[in-house]
Amino acid sequence: MRTHDVSGDMPALACDSHCHVFGPASRFPFDPQRRYTPDDAGFDMLRAMHRRLGLQRGVLVQPNAHGHDHAAILHALAHGAGRYRAVGLLPGDTPMRTLLELDQAGMRAVRYNFVSHLADATLADVCAMAERIAPLRWHICIHADDASLPGLLPDLAALPIPCVIDHMGRVDAAKGLAGEAFRALLSAGRASGIWVKISGVDRLAGGRPPYSDGMPFVRALLQEMPERILWGTDWPHPNVAGPTPDDAALLALFFDLCPDPALRERILVHNPQTLYRFNNIEAAA
Repeated sequence: MRTHDVSGDMPALACDSHCHVFGPASRFPFDPQRRYTPDDAGFDMLRAMHRRLGLQRGVLVQPNAHGHDHAAILHALAHGAGRYRAVGLLPGDTPMRTLLELDQAGMRAVRYNFVSHLADATLADVCAMAERIAPLRWHICIHADDASLPGLLPDLAALPIPCVIDHMGRVDAAKGLAGEAFRALLSAGRASGIWVKISGVDRLAGGRPPYSDGMPFVRALLQEMPERILWGTDWPHPNVAGPTPDDAALLALFFDLCPDPALRERILVHNPQTLYRFNNIEAAA
C-alpha cells in the first residue's frame, strides 16, 4: 500500500464522510455510560489532518463515548466555516424544535448501532425516527455487522428516506464476496435508497496492513453502486484491531482502487453534497 501524497490529485471540496471528534475531555466530558474511553482527538486535530490530506469538507459522526451530548460536534460545526456536517445519536423523543436547531447547526442524519459491542437500538426505533426526520431531508445511518446486517436490510430498504450503511456493513471478509451479508448489501444497494460508506477497510481486514482482505469489497461496491458510495477515514480510528491506520495511506489506497478521476470526484464531492447539503463555498487551501 503506497503512502505518498495524493493531495495534488484531490478534487476541490473533497469530503471525508466519516470521522469523529473526541473531547478534549477537559472541555467536552465523555458520557459516564460510555462503552470505551478514547484519547482526546479534538476538532483542531481533525482539521489539521484534513488540511494535510487536501480534504476540505467532513462529516462528523457522533461517537458512543459522547452519548447524546453533542457539545463537541456542535462546537466543530460552529467553527467549521460551513465545511462540516454531522450525524447524531438522538433519543426517539427528541423534541422537533431541537431537531430543527440541530438542522440549522448542520446535522443531517441520526445514527443507530447494531454491532454487538455497541447495540443500543431496535428497528422500531429506526422506523419511528425516519418518519420524524423525513421533513428535514435527513437520513438514517446504520452501524451494523455481518451478523445483524442481513436481517436489517429489508426494513432499511423500505424506509421513506435514504439509509447509509457504515464501514461496508462490517461484513466478514473471510466469507468473501459471496457471503450472505455482502450479497444482501449489494442487492439492496442496487434496488433501493441504500448508501454505503467505503470506510473501515482496515476493520474488514482485521487491522492487517495493507488491508488486502478488504480491497475486493471496495472494488465491488465501486462497480455496482457508484452513485450511492461515500468515502471516509474513520479518524481517529476508535477500537481498531492492529496498529492505528495511517490516513494518508488509506487515502492513497482509495485512489489506487478508484483510478478514474471522474468517479473519485463523484464519490468525494458530488455524492456527499447530495446527502449532506453543504453550503456553497469557494474552494480553499
